[in-house]
Amino acid sequence: MSKVIDADVSHSSTALVTIENIYLLIGIMVMFLVVRTLQDKNHPKRLTTALFWFLFGSSFLFGDFAIATFGAQITYLMVGISVLLIALLAGLNLVSMGSYSIPSEQVQNQSAKTLGNKLFIPALMIPIVTVVFTVLFDNVAINNVYLLDQRHLTLASLTIACIFALLVGWKITGGSPVQAISESRRLVDSIGWAAILPQMLAMLGGVFIVAQTGDSIKELVTLFIAPDNRFMLVVLYCVGMAFFTMIMGNAFAAFPVMTAGIAMPFLIEGHGASPAPLVALGMYSGYCGTLMTPMAANFNIIPAALLDLKDKYHVIKVQIPTAVTLLAVNIILMYSLVFND
Repeated sequence: MSKVIDADVSHSSTALVTIENIYLLIGIMVMFLVVRTLQDKNHPKRLTTALFWFLFGSSFLFGDFAIATFGAQITYLMVGISVLLIALLAGLNLVSMGSYSIPSEQVQNQSAKTLGNKLFIPALMIPIVTVVFTVLFDNVAINNVYLLDQRHLTLASLTIACIFALLVGWKITGGSPVQAISESRRLVDSIGWAAILPQMLAMLGGVFIVAQTGDSIKELVTLFIAPDNRFMLVVLYCVGMAFFTMIMGNAFAAFPVMTAGIAMPFLIEGHGASPAPLVALGMYSGYCGTLMTPMAANFNIIPAALLDLKDKYHVIKVQIPTAVTLLAVNIILMYSLVFND
């Protein structure tokens, strides 16, 4: 294999690991969980839980086929209906945990003592392999066929890293990839509907941008705060970033809305704030909101599930004092440092 860095080789060329293949892999794994759920006769909400995950996985598994068969418009309508049904199932509390074959605590403790710190190797491999493939396998191709999808290089590298980690975990524990995927059902069920929040909230952020929500926020600000009240505008921007991130679960989704509605018209254009430090502190304020919301499932709910904490909100409760303190510091720094006068 050679590393090709040639202007004649287009990034639109085919690749072995493409985003479409990754979507198919995700869809297959989700459907595996659906089958396992249907096989669980002791599951209290077996059919509705299976339907929830089937609707979620079908867009990954059948999306391209549906577009080719029915066209984009009908496919988008079908996906929209699926999203509404997913929200309805979650809102009516029709998604729950099932029954699982879990080793006894004694067996788990003995296994932990035997394996020791080797248990951390698969987890550490994921970021390391991702970085290595992202850095070293950019533009790697044979006969104009890339190894990794150049449009989604990091995601393709992450997928390979997860596969490597699965194989290494198989070797270390003596288990099997099928066993690992089966165990993933318990973890996914522990997280519940929150597992799909990142994807849903990313879609919602796009909707807010298209709907020009920032303009609406700008109009609301003028109703309650005088444009010359710099301190209150700073407070509103920082607190708004944190609060909107708590709703969205994602500071990147909150950022364009709050920046377009408050930072740009009032602080940058109105008060001459330096854009770079202003928006950097604004994003940092958004991250404070990330620490305080279950909507940021990847950061707050999943760790609680992986650690088998009895209170799934324990991580959030511990982080709130730090988040509030950092938010106050951000307000002080923004008011003190980003203005040119």
